[in-house]
Amino acid sequence: MSKIALPGEAREESDFEGVPPELLTERTDEFRNLLLSERGKLLQNAQRTLTQDMTIDTDDLADEMDHATSDYNQALAFRLRGRERHLIHKIDAAIERLDEGEYWWCDDCGAWIGFGRLRARPVTTVCIQCKENRERRERSYAR
Repeated sequence: MSKIALPGEAREESDFEGVPPELLTERTDEFRNLLLSERGKLLQNAQRTLTQDMTIDTDDLADEMDHATSDYNQALAFRLRGRERHLIHKIDAAIERLDEGEYWWCDDCGAWIGFGRLRARPVTTVCIQCKENRERRERSYAR
């Protein structure tokens, strides 16, 4: 049993002109909601860090090991929020590309990225082939 790929699901050649306008409108709404939902979760994490993770009652810390563990956990939470802040910037850029109609197209080769890849990595700016090429180049520099 073969599965028929729907228009726009997979990467297409650079001369691909896109999908029907109705489908594009539907997918634009889908991805906007996906991006905004993820952004909301990240902002909730940041708010939780400010209200809960930053407050340490030294009376609850019985000894220096507890204090060290608490400091480590707090530093880890701040590091995670820093990474999430970077992701929020990527999400904002993706929403801007979505508004401008550039979201669907690879920055490197101009090919259609494909809904499948965008669902897996909604903030991506390149198709899977260009990403693999970048990773191969990075590996060759690492040797």
